[in-house]
Amino acid sequence: MGSRLYMTEPITFERPGEMTRYNDKEKIRAFYDLVSSHFYELWGEHIHHGYWIHGDETKERAQIQLIEHLATIANVRPGCKILDVGCGPGASSIYLAKHYQAEATGITISPVQVGMAKKAAALEKDVNATFLLMDAEEMKFDELFDVIWSVESISHYQDIGNFFGSAAKLLRPNGIVAVIDWFKRESLNPTQYQKNIVPIEKGMLVELGTMQQYETLMKSSGLKILKSEILNDHCAKSWNIGVDIIKNKALWKLAATNGSMFLDFLRAFRAMRAGFVSGNFVYGLIVAQKI
Repeated sequence: MGSRLYMTEPITFERPGEMTRYNDKEKIRAFYDLVSSHFYELWGEHIHHGYWIHGDETKERAQIQLIEHLATIANVRPGCKILDVGCGPGASSIYLAKHYQAEATGITISPVQVGMAKKAAALEKDVNATFLLMDAEEMKFDELFDVIWSVESISHYQDIGNFFGSAAKLLRPNGIVAVIDWFKRESLNPTQYQKNIVPIEKGMLVELGTMQQYETLMKSSGLKILKSEILNDHCAKSWNIGVDIIKNKALWKLAATNGSMFLDFLRAFRAMRAGFVSGNFVYGLIVAQKI
Protein backbone atom coordinates (compact mmCIF):
# COMPACT_ATOMS: atom_id res chain seq x y z
CA MET A 1 0.00 0.00 0.00
CA GLY A 2 2.22 2.83 1.25
CA SER A 3 1.82 6.22 -0.38
CA ARG A 4 -0.05 4.79 -3.38
CA LEU A 5 -3.21 4.83 -1.31
CA TYR A 6 -3.11 8.61 -1.08
CA MET A 7 -2.02 9.65 -4.55
CA THR A 8 -3.72 12.80 -5.79
CA GLU A 9 -3.82 12.17 -9.55
CA PRO A 10 -7.07 10.69 -10.94
CA ILE A 11 -7.43 6.94 -10.62
CA THR A 12 -8.39 5.13 -13.80
CA PHE A 13 -9.02 1.47 -14.46
CA GLU A 14 -8.85 1.85 -18.26
CA ARG A 15 -6.07 0.10 -20.12
CA PRO A 16 -4.10 2.41 -22.47
CA GLY A 17 -4.59 1.94 -26.20
CA GLU A 18 -8.00 0.26 -26.07
CA MET A 19 -10.81 1.73 -28.13
CA THR A 20 -13.61 -0.18 -26.43
CA ARG A 21 -13.52 -0.93 -22.75
CA TYR A 22 -14.70 -4.26 -21.41
CA ASN A 23 -17.23 -2.42 -19.24
CA ASP A 24 -18.82 -0.58 -22.15
CA LYS A 25 -22.24 0.56 -20.95
CA GLU A 26 -24.26 -0.50 -23.98
CA LYS A 27 -22.62 -3.93 -23.99
CA ILE A 28 -23.51 -4.35 -20.33
CA ARG A 29 -27.13 -3.33 -20.92
CA ALA A 30 -27.42 -5.70 -23.89
CA PHE A 31 -25.77 -8.52 -21.93
CA TYR A 32 -28.14 -8.31 -18.96
CA ASP A 33 -31.17 -7.93 -21.19
CA LEU A 34 -30.07 -11.10 -22.96
CA VAL A 35 -29.01 -13.38 -20.12
CA SER A 36 -31.02 -12.28 -17.09
CA SER A 37 -33.92 -14.57 -17.91
CA HIS A 38 -31.44 -17.48 -17.84
CA PHE A 39 -29.75 -16.53 -14.57
CA TYR A 40 -32.19 -18.52 -12.45
CA GLU A 41 -30.94 -21.82 -13.85
CA LEU A 42 -27.35 -20.65 -13.33
CA TRP A 43 -27.49 -19.10 -9.86
CA GLY A 44 -31.05 -19.23 -8.59
CA GLU A 45 -32.98 -16.33 -7.11
CA HIS A 46 -29.84 -14.42 -6.09
CA ILE A 47 -27.18 -13.76 -8.74
CA HIS A 48 -24.18 -13.13 -6.50
CA HIS A 49 -21.61 -15.15 -4.57
CA GLY A 50 -22.45 -17.18 -1.53
CA TYR A 51 -20.85 -16.69 1.88
CA TRP A 52 -20.10 -20.01 3.60
CA ILE A 53 -19.75 -19.96 7.37
CA HIS A 54 -19.68 -23.69 8.11
CA GLY A 55 -18.91 -25.01 4.63
CA ASP A 56 -21.85 -27.38 4.29
CA GLU A 57 -24.56 -24.81 3.54
CA THR A 58 -26.46 -24.95 0.27
CA LYS A 59 -25.61 -22.39 -2.36
CA GLU A 60 -28.95 -20.71 -1.73
CA ARG A 61 -28.37 -20.43 2.00
CA ALA A 62 -24.84 -19.13 1.43
CA GLN A 63 -26.16 -16.41 -0.88
CA ILE A 64 -28.57 -15.28 1.84
CA GLN A 65 -25.69 -15.28 4.34
CA LEU A 66 -23.78 -12.89 2.09
CA ILE A 67 -26.68 -10.41 2.26
CA GLU A 68 -26.95 -10.87 6.03
CA HIS A 69 -23.21 -10.42 6.52
CA LEU A 70 -23.20 -7.09 4.68
CA ALA A 71 -26.44 -5.98 6.34
CA THR A 72 -24.99 -6.66 9.79
CA ILE A 73 -21.82 -4.66 9.12
CA ALA A 74 -23.86 -1.85 7.53
CA ASN A 75 -26.15 -1.85 10.59
CA VAL A 76 -29.32 -2.06 8.49
CA ARG A 77 -32.24 -1.18 10.77
CA PRO A 78 -36.03 -1.53 10.46
CA GLY A 79 -37.55 1.34 8.55
CA CYS A 80 -34.33 2.52 6.94
CA LYS A 81 -34.33 3.68 3.33
CA ILE A 82 -32.02 1.64 1.12
CA LEU A 83 -30.94 2.37 -2.43
CA ASP A 84 -29.82 -0.89 -4.04
CA VAL A 85 -27.57 0.17 -6.91
CA GLY A 86 -27.25 -2.45 -9.62
CA CYS A 87 -30.13 -4.43 -8.14
CA GLY A 88 -30.34 -7.07 -10.86
CA PRO A 89 -33.64 -9.00 -10.77
CA GLY A 90 -34.37 -7.51 -7.35
CA ALA A 91 -33.83 -10.40 -4.95
CA SER A 92 -31.58 -8.53 -2.50
CA SER A 93 -33.90 -5.50 -2.37
CA ILE A 94 -36.87 -7.75 -1.71
CA TYR A 95 -34.98 -9.69 0.97
CA LEU A 96 -33.94 -6.50 2.76
CA ALA A 97 -37.49 -5.14 2.60
CA LYS A 98 -39.00 -8.41 3.82
CA HIS A 99 -36.57 -9.46 6.53
CA TYR A 100 -35.22 -6.09 7.69
CA GLN A 101 -38.45 -4.10 7.22
CA ALA A 102 -36.51 -1.68 5.05
CA GLU A 103 -37.89 0.65 2.40
CA ALA A 104 -35.89 -0.52 -0.61
CA THR A 105 -35.44 1.12 -4.00
CA GLY A 106 -33.55 -0.85 -6.62
CA ILE A 107 -32.05 0.57 -9.80
CA THR A 108 -30.63 -1.22 -12.81
CA ILE A 109 -29.63 -0.29 -16.34
CA SER A 110 -31.50 -3.29 -17.78
CA PRO A 111 -35.20 -2.96 -18.70
CA VAL A 112 -35.49 -6.75 -18.58
CA GLN A 113 -34.23 -6.82 -15.00
CA VAL A 114 -36.62 -4.05 -13.96
CA GLY A 115 -39.50 -6.13 -15.28
CA MET A 116 -38.27 -9.26 -13.49
CA ALA A 117 -37.79 -7.36 -10.22
CA LYS A 118 -41.26 -5.80 -10.31
CA LYS A 119 -42.80 -9.19 -11.03
CA ALA A 120 -40.91 -10.79 -8.13
CA ALA A 121 -41.95 -8.01 -5.74
CA ALA A 122 -45.58 -8.37 -6.76
CA LEU A 123 -45.52 -11.96 -5.52
CA GLU A 124 -44.64 -10.83 -1.99
CA LYS A 125 -47.10 -9.46 0.55
CA ASP A 126 -46.44 -6.17 2.35
CA VAL A 127 -42.94 -5.75 0.95
CA ASN A 128 -41.83 -2.16 0.40
CA ALA A 129 -39.56 -2.60 -2.64
CA THR A 130 -39.72 -0.54 -5.80
CA PHE A 131 -37.62 -0.77 -8.93
CA LEU A 132 -36.52 1.86 -11.44
CA LEU A 133 -34.68 1.89 -14.75
CA MET A 134 -31.71 4.14 -14.00
CA ASP A 135 -28.02 4.38 -14.86
CA ALA A 136 -25.96 4.14 -11.66
CA GLU A 137 -23.54 6.71 -13.07
CA GLU A 138 -26.36 9.21 -13.59
CA MET A 139 -28.45 8.80 -10.44
CA LYS A 140 -31.15 11.40 -9.85
CA PHE A 141 -33.36 11.40 -6.76
CA ASP A 142 -35.25 14.03 -4.81
CA GLU A 143 -34.83 12.05 -1.59
CA LEU A 144 -31.98 10.93 0.63
CA PHE A 145 -31.17 7.41 1.78
CA ASP A 146 -29.85 5.81 4.95
CA VAL A 147 -27.93 3.10 3.08
CA ILE A 148 -26.59 2.90 -0.44
CA TRP A 149 -26.10 -0.79 -1.12
CA SER A 150 -24.21 -2.27 -4.05
CA VAL A 151 -23.23 -5.89 -4.52
CA GLU A 152 -21.14 -6.95 -7.53
CA SER A 153 -22.04 -3.93 -9.64
CA ILE A 154 -19.51 -1.09 -9.31
CA SER A 155 -16.78 -2.82 -11.35
CA HIS A 156 -19.13 -2.38 -14.34
CA TYR A 157 -18.88 1.43 -14.01
CA GLN A 158 -16.47 3.57 -16.00
CA ASP A 159 -16.15 6.46 -13.53
CA ILE A 160 -16.14 4.94 -10.07
CA GLY A 161 -14.97 8.13 -8.38
CA ASN A 162 -17.95 10.00 -9.77
CA PHE A 163 -20.25 7.24 -8.56
CA PHE A 164 -19.00 7.48 -4.97
CA GLY A 165 -19.33 11.26 -5.13
CA SER A 166 -22.95 10.93 -6.26
CA ALA A 167 -23.64 8.27 -3.65
CA ALA A 168 -22.34 10.49 -0.85
CA LYS A 169 -24.66 13.31 -1.94
CA LEU A 170 -27.66 10.96 -1.78
CA LEU A 171 -26.93 9.90 1.80
CA ARG A 172 -28.48 11.34 4.91
CA PRO A 173 -26.02 12.55 7.58
CA ASN A 174 -24.08 9.54 8.93
CA GLY A 175 -25.52 7.41 6.12
CA ILE A 176 -23.76 4.25 4.97
CA VAL A 177 -22.31 3.02 1.68
CA ALA A 178 -22.24 -0.79 1.76
CA VAL A 179 -20.26 -2.40 -1.05
CA ILE A 180 -19.24 -5.89 -2.07
CA ASP A 181 -17.39 -6.04 -5.35
CA TRP A 182 -14.81 -7.75 -7.50
CA PHE A 183 -11.19 -6.58 -7.26
CA LYS A 184 -7.71 -7.50 -8.34
CA ARG A 185 -4.86 -8.03 -5.90
CA GLU A 186 -2.58 -5.04 -5.51
CA SER A 187 0.75 -4.94 -7.35
CA LEU A 188 0.04 -7.66 -9.93
CA ASN A 189 2.75 -8.04 -12.55
CA PRO A 190 1.73 -7.97 -16.25
CA THR A 191 1.84 -11.76 -16.56
CA GLN A 192 -0.46 -12.27 -13.57
CA TYR A 193 -2.82 -9.61 -14.84
CA GLN A 194 -3.05 -11.13 -18.32
CA LYS A 195 -3.45 -14.68 -17.04
CA ASN A 196 -5.85 -14.23 -14.15
CA ILE A 197 -7.66 -10.92 -14.58
CA VAL A 198 -8.13 -10.20 -18.30
CA PRO A 199 -10.27 -13.33 -18.93
CA ILE A 200 -12.54 -12.25 -16.07
CA GLU A 201 -12.78 -8.67 -17.31
CA LYS A 202 -13.56 -9.78 -20.85
CA GLY A 203 -16.16 -12.40 -19.93
CA MET A 204 -17.86 -10.51 -17.11
CA LEU A 205 -17.72 -7.02 -18.72
CA VAL A 206 -15.87 -5.44 -15.80
CA GLU A 207 -12.66 -3.56 -15.09
CA LEU A 208 -11.12 -4.51 -11.78
CA GLY A 209 -9.50 -2.01 -9.48
CA THR A 210 -8.02 -2.73 -6.06
CA MET A 211 -9.76 -2.36 -2.74
CA GLN A 212 -7.26 0.34 -1.85
CA GLN A 213 -8.30 2.36 -4.91
CA TYR A 214 -11.96 2.16 -3.91
CA GLU A 215 -11.11 3.27 -0.39
CA THR A 216 -9.18 6.26 -1.75
CA LEU A 217 -12.11 7.29 -3.93
CA MET A 218 -14.53 6.90 -1.03
CA LYS A 219 -12.38 9.08 1.22
CA SER A 220 -12.18 11.71 -1.50
CA SER A 221 -16.00 11.79 -1.51
CA GLY A 222 -16.26 12.47 2.21
CA LEU A 223 -16.76 8.88 3.31
CA LYS A 224 -15.04 7.34 6.32
CA ILE A 225 -14.05 3.69 5.96
CA LEU A 226 -15.64 1.63 8.74
CA LYS A 227 -14.83 -1.87 7.53
CA SER A 228 -12.71 -3.38 4.78
CA GLU A 229 -12.71 -7.17 4.50
CA ILE A 230 -11.47 -9.73 2.00
CA LEU A 231 -14.12 -12.46 1.68
CA ASN A 232 -12.26 -14.96 -0.52
CA ASP A 233 -12.03 -17.73 2.06
CA HIS A 234 -15.78 -17.65 2.67
CA CYS A 235 -16.87 -17.24 -0.96
CA ALA A 236 -14.50 -19.24 -3.20
CA LYS A 237 -16.85 -22.23 -3.18
CA SER A 238 -19.21 -20.25 -5.43
CA TRP A 239 -17.00 -21.01 -8.41
CA ASN A 240 -16.53 -24.69 -7.65
CA ILE A 241 -20.32 -24.80 -7.96
CA GLY A 242 -20.20 -22.53 -11.01
CA VAL A 243 -17.79 -24.81 -12.86
CA ASP A 244 -20.10 -27.76 -12.13
CA ILE A 245 -23.05 -25.78 -13.49
CA ILE A 246 -21.38 -25.16 -16.84
CA LYS A 247 -20.81 -28.87 -17.38
CA ASN A 248 -24.41 -28.84 -18.62
CA LYS A 249 -24.06 -29.11 -22.41
CA ALA A 250 -27.54 -27.68 -22.93
CA LEU A 251 -26.33 -24.45 -21.37
CA TRP A 252 -23.54 -24.14 -23.94
CA LYS A 253 -25.99 -24.78 -26.77
CA LEU A 254 -28.21 -22.04 -25.38
CA ALA A 255 -25.24 -19.67 -25.16
CA ALA A 256 -24.15 -20.47 -28.72
CA THR A 257 -27.55 -19.41 -30.04
CA ASN A 258 -27.33 -16.11 -28.16
CA GLY A 259 -23.99 -14.81 -29.38
CA SER A 260 -20.40 -14.38 -28.25
CA MET A 261 -21.10 -12.39 -25.04
CA PHE A 262 -22.97 -15.31 -23.48
CA LEU A 263 -20.19 -17.72 -24.50
CA ASP A 264 -17.48 -15.44 -23.08
CA PHE A 265 -19.51 -15.22 -19.86
CA LEU A 266 -19.60 -19.01 -19.43
CA ARG A 267 -15.90 -19.34 -20.29
CA ALA A 268 -15.11 -16.83 -17.56
CA PHE A 269 -16.47 -19.21 -14.89
CA ARG A 270 -13.23 -21.18 -14.99
CA ALA A 271 -11.24 -17.95 -14.96
CA MET A 272 -13.09 -16.89 -11.82
CA ARG A 273 -12.16 -20.10 -10.05
CA ALA A 274 -8.55 -19.76 -11.20
CA GLY A 275 -8.51 -16.19 -9.91
CA PHE A 276 -9.60 -17.35 -6.48
CA VAL A 277 -7.07 -20.20 -6.46
CA SER A 278 -4.20 -17.88 -7.41
CA GLY A 279 -5.29 -15.16 -4.99
CA ASN A 280 -4.98 -12.58 -7.77
CA PHE A 281 -8.74 -12.04 -7.79
CA VAL A 282 -10.12 -10.46 -4.63
CA TYR A 283 -13.72 -10.58 -3.48
CA GLY A 284 -14.05 -7.75 -1.03
CA LEU A 285 -16.39 -5.83 1.24
CA ILE A 286 -16.10 -2.13 2.07
CA VAL A 287 -18.48 -0.24 4.32
CA ALA A 288 -18.11 3.51 4.74
CA GLN A 289 -20.01 6.31 6.48
CA LYS A 290 -20.77 9.83 5.36
CA ILE A 291 -18.89 12.34 7.56
